[in-house]
Amino acid sequence: MKPEYTSDELGKGVRGKYVTSYKQAHNIVAIKKEVFAVFPNEKAINDALLTLIRLTKKSENNTASIRV
Repeated sequence: MKPEYTSDELGKGVRGKYVTSYKQAHNIVAIKKEVFAVFPNEKAINDALLTLIRLTKKSENNTASIRV
């Protein structure tokens, strides 16, 4: 490889060529400041959300058994 290339050697780039595959491979979300104040890092946020998911599923199971 050469240490430097000219724009003629590189050719014309294609804008947004990989944007769709990048978005599919990277699950980035924006966290509101109020949420970040309570859950200051990725682990805290994930732990809270997983707990909420477990509680929701448990509640749904209990509600389903009461209806029967």
